[in-house]
Amino acid sequence: MSADGGSFLQPRILFPFLLVTLIWGSTWIVITDQLGSVPPAWSVAYRFAIAAAAMFAFARFRGESLRIGREGHALALLFGLPQFFLNYNFVYAAELHVTSGLVAVVFALLIVPNSLFAWLFLKQRATGGFLLGSAVALAGAALLFLQEFRTSGARPHDVLAGIGLTLLAVLAASIANVMQASQRLRRRPVAAMLAWGMLYGVAADIVAAWLFFGPPAVETRLLYWASLLYLALAASALAFALYFHIIRIIGPARAAYSSVLIPILAMGLSTLFEGYRWSPPAAIGGVLTLTGLVVALRSRRPAVPSPDG
Repeated sequence: MSADGGSFLQPRILFPFLLVTLIWGSTWIVITDQLGSVPPAWSVAYRFAIAAAAMFAFARFRGESLRIGREGHALALLFGLPQFFLNYNFVYAAELHVTSGLVAVVFALLIVPNSLFAWLFLKQRATGGFLLGSAVALAGAALLFLQEFRTSGARPHDVLAGIGLTLLAVLAASIANVMQASQRLRRRPVAAMLAWGMLYGVAADIVAAWLFFGPPAVETRLLYWASLLYLALAASALAFALYFHIIRIIGPARAAYSSVLIPILAMGLSTLFEGYRWSPPAAIGGVLTLTGLVVALRSRRPAVPSPDG
C-alpha cells in the first residue's frame, strides 16, 4: 500500500464510501421504528448479536483466521466497546428526546474529533484545503441543525439531553474510528477483528440492558424485525466492514465525511417518504455542505502511515 493510499476518486474508495453513506443515511429513519415496546438497549443488543454472527460467518467465508491472539482480543475490546456499546446506546437514547434528523445533523461533528485525534495520535496533518472545506461543510451542517431545531418541536431540556447524548456517541465513535487507522489494527484482517469487536460490544449491550431494563423484551411486530435485520446486516455488518476498510486507506478524518453527507441524504429520503419540505436555510445548508465536501476531498490528502512503516 502506498503512503497516501491512492486517490479518493478511485473506485475501491469512492464506491464503498457512497454505499456506506447511502445505507447510513437511511438508518436514522429506520431506527425510529425500533423505539417502541422494546427498550432501546435491547434493540441495540439484538442488532449487534445478529451483525456479529454475520461477521463471524463472513470472516470464515473469506478464509480469515478467527484466532487473533491476546493482542487482537485487547484491540477488539478497545474499539468494540466504544463503537458497538457506547455509541449506539447513546444514539438510540438520544432519539427518545429529539428527532432522528437532529441527531443525524449533530453527528456530522464526527469529522472534528476524527481530525483532531488523527493529528494527535496518528500524526496525520490536515491540509489547508481540507480545513477550509470542513469549515464550509460544518457551516452548512449548522444551518441544517438550526432548521431541524426550529421544526422539531422538542422541549428545551429534551433538546439539551438529545444533543448531549449524541455528542457522547460522537466521541465514542471517533475513538473507535481512529483506532482502525492505527498500525496495529491495519495489519489485521477487517472481518475477523470486526466480528470479535462486535461480540464484545454485544456482551456489554446485554449486560447493560439486563441491569437497567430487566430480561429481554420480545416485539411481535413484523416491521420491527424487518427493520432490525436491515440495521444488523446492511447498516452494521456490511457498512462497518466497508467503512473500516475506507478508514484504513484514507484515514479517519476523510472517512468521517460520510457523517457530513448523511443528514442531507436522510432529509432527502424524508422528502420522498415523509413529506419533508426544504426551507431556505436548509437548502443553503445542503449546498454549503456539498461544496465543503468537494473542496476538502479535492485537496491533497494527508499521508496515512504504512502498516509496515
